[in-house]
Amino acid sequence: MRLRTRVRPDQPADVPVAGDVELPAPARLTLTAGWNLAESLGLPLLAYAVGGRLGGQGAGMAAAAAMVWLTAAIRKVLTGSIPGLLVISGLVLTLQAVLVLATGSVLLFLLQFPVANLALCIVFARTAPTGRPLVAQLATEVVALRQPSAAPPGLARFFRTVTWLWAGIFAVSAIGLAVLLAAVPTPVFLLLTTVVTVAGVAAGTLLSVLWFIRMLRRCGLRIRFGQA
Repeated sequence: MRLRTRVRPDQPADVPVAGDVELPAPARLTLTAGWNLAESLGLPLLAYAVGGRLGGQGAGMAAAAAMVWLTAAIRKVLTGSIPGLLVISGLVLTLQAVLVLATGSVLLFLLQFPVANLALCIVFARTAPTGRPLVAQLATEVVALRQPSAAPPGLARFFRTVTWLWAGIFAVSAIGLAVLLAAVPTPVFLLLTTVVTVAGVAAGTLLSVLWFIRMLRRCGLRIRFGQA
């Protein structure tokens, strides 16, 4: 996220004034977000489908985790850094693969879902009180937002608070899935796992966007799209 400096009256009209928060042009924003999601979700899903077809559930999970870490290694070599979303995906998939491969127990296989949400809760909560909350890092990487070197207090507080919000969402999801695991049959649990996951992500995204808009208004900031 980038804050522009205020211009004098004699400066060109196309230079944004102070209070403008710049986002990439819509086409570039879509490309950047799509690329990150493809690396973290699309490629592992493809690897899971191929591995599962060739060797079953365990092979599919192992292939998905391996694909994420292979992508991370390529990213490290080419760019010198690994996106946070890719690291999160790798950690969660590795944890799930270990649970699946460690035993043939159906219970441990199903346990991967609440455990994965618990792991995500811990990851977000661990960074929330720091100077680098995870949501700020993900916003920079996934939608190409860049914070100024001296971020406005409201902006920094927003990222910390929303990181806590996501930690809470994953905590609630983990508890809810653990309760469902003990209370409903396996087919119903698998169906409700999808419902809980989608609902949690949708609610978190909506709340984050609304909170972001409210923060912009309170801080007197405006959104400006960059050139393609």
